[in-house]
Amino acid sequence: MNYRLASLVSVILALTVSPAWSAPLTLKECISQAVVNNPFLKNAAWDSKIAQENVRLASAAYFPKIDAQTGYSMQLEPQAVIIGGRTTETQEADFGFAGLSASYTIYDFGRRDSRKRQSEAVSQASSRTFESQKSDVTLRVIETYFSILESGKLIIAAEEEVALVDEHRRVAKVLFEEGVVTRNDLLQAEVRLAAARQKLLVAKNRRENFWLLLNFLIGSKPDNRAELDEKTVMAEGAAPTTDSQLQLDARNDIIALRHGAEARELEVKESKGNFFPEIYSRLALDYVQNAKVREQAIMSATIGLKINLFDGYASTAAREKAIKNSSKSLDTLRLAEEQARLEINTARNDVAVAKERISVTEAAIRQSEENLRINRERYQERVGTATEVMDAQTLVTQSKTDYQRAFYDHQTAIARLLWAQGQL
Repeated sequence: MNYRLASLVSVILALTVSPAWSAPLTLKECISQAVVNNPFLKNAAWDSKIAQENVRLASAAYFPKIDAQTGYSMQLEPQAVIIGGRTTETQEADFGFAGLSASYTIYDFGRRDSRKRQSEAVSQASSRTFESQKSDVTLRVIETYFSILESGKLIIAAEEEVALVDEHRRVAKVLFEEGVVTRNDLLQAEVRLAAARQKLLVAKNRRENFWLLLNFLIGSKPDNRAELDEKTVMAEGAAPTTDSQLQLDARNDIIALRHGAEARELEVKESKGNFFPEIYSRLALDYVQNAKVREQAIMSATIGLKINLFDGYASTAAREKAIKNSSKSLDTLRLAEEQARLEINTARNDVAVAKERISVTEAAIRQSEENLRINRERYQERVGTATEVMDAQTLVTQSKTDYQRAFYDHQTAIARLLWAQGQL
């Protein structure tokens, strides 16, 4: 009984003290964490919220403006009139006053409508821009995730190279001690071993840096190290359409630029409205404390027309500026569409070439391993040289490295193609 209790306590202590082995951190989980915790996206989210408030601000022009005022005035002398040589005061020296007014723009030749539609277009552009930024962060997470996996494979290849070179150094040492080979073979092996160990250190440092980047992207602690799912692969998805216009229609950054161009066109329309009058109405109730008059409170209703006659050519400059901004936004949109087409075609080529590289490097691994076996036997039989063995070892490592890079280049190329087509 005591033995069972001691065993149970030991198990509990082991679970609490040692790090718990959890399920591998999947790519989908990393993307979900990045969408929620990425500091760049957290900052970018404010743009959409601000744009929504600008829509509310522009919509305020459709409501009447209500103002209220009150105060108390003290004069040195009250105002008076002279009638028949006699002076008669028409105002108290000190008096209070109050007023309430409501003004409303009846018609302004489309300026108000243009401002509202412009703010809505900017809001839609901000939302699409945020979605595009999410896609960019998602792509960076995918690339970093696969870079960590690739680095892990390259570390294994580097460790295997260290083991191969160390084994060759051991053989060279035995043969040197037997007087079969010169000391030069042993020195070459030791130098090559040092180089292999340096390559291993570089690979480990590269993986460590990728971990720091991934933790930054997903909003995790810098020292977080989880087990990644090595079986993760990118699905190429549905067959992409050959219609380039449909591919562009799926990209949020292109849609954002289109909304931006629409907003610029509405800005031009608004600026042209500054050359037309504005019809307005006003209701007011004004009270002035004055016992010397019959009506201390005056109610009024006004319908008026106002137009700017001269403003130092400010309206003209605003119109010309809006026209030039609109032209620039259209050119920016056309440039972005051409760049998007280039990104799609480039990513498609990268996917095809990386896929071919995988099959080529698979064959190269088998050939390099056979080449190493032959050169080892030749060296042990003293018909080959140490340089041939070390070159063969280098070829094995290089072929394995090339395969891992081709495999993960293929994965990231698929991700970039999905991103370029607006499917990520």
